Amino acid sequence: MNNLTSVSFGTVLRELRMAQELSQEVLAFRCSLHPSYISLLERNLKSPSLDTLKALASGLGMKVSEMLKGIEQHSEIAG
Repeated sequence: MNNLTSVSFGTVLRELRMAQELSQEVLAFRCSLHPSYISLLERNLKSPSLDTLKALASGLGMKVSEMLKGIEQHSEIAG
């Protein structure tokens, strides 16, 4: 994963979470992840595995493909 995609992922994750008015704690609970891990993802300090992407998408009530489309859109805008 290149740096642009990584940066975009954290941005998109935060935007999706905030759009649903979810705290990091609530999203983490929905995904069976630790809230500090959500924070690391949003700050682009960690990159998610495929299993984590699936859990995040499920926790946000969307498909992984929808989440990836948002990441693609941010990458196109940024560069």
